[in-house]
Amino acid sequence: MDDLLIPVLKEGDILPGLRDTPVGDLLRYQNLGMPYREHSSADLLVGMCMDNRKKLHIPENFAFIFRTAGANLRRQEFNVSFAVAVGGVKAIALIGHSDCGMVNLESKRAKFIEGLTKNGGWNSEEAETHFDRYITDYEIGNAIGFVLIEAERLRKRYPNILIVPLYYTINDGLIHQVREE
Repeated sequence: MDDLLIPVLKEGDILPGLRDTPVGDLLRYQNLGMPYREHSSADLLVGMCMDNRKKLHIPENFAFIFRTAGANLRRQEFNVSFAVAVGGVKAIALIGHSDCGMVNLESKRAKFIEGLTKNGGWNSEEAETHFDRYITDYEIGNAIGFVLIEAERLRKRYPNILIVPLYYTINDGLIHQVREE
């Protein structure tokens, strides 16, 4: 799926439909080092993973940011609706990332149970039940594929909002556009 990534290393790399949007500005701030402008309110909502290895280079008041496991907004719809209805959001950027912990979640079951038992004070049966209860809600499969699917789902819910799937690469901190086929 890496062939779906469109890097942004210069202004002309930003897709034409994104250039005059808050998503275009996000790409300029993050990848091109555009000097910060003053923003009186946020026109953009960023949905991104809670992973601590990601940092956005954006000015104050530029965006609402929801950090959830895997950039999964399925359980955040009221928050998204509030940002659109009351906050005036005009665009949503969904940012998946490389090396996401929500990919192949089943392989992390034992570590999850052990960690929740040791660090959280749970007994192992409770931790197992908890993992098994939520794995289907949080497993994203492939990070690029997930932001494409999530963007399509949100477009049906919010047809007047620009919704753009993006992908952050941990090794260089750049955000890539995701080609939609």
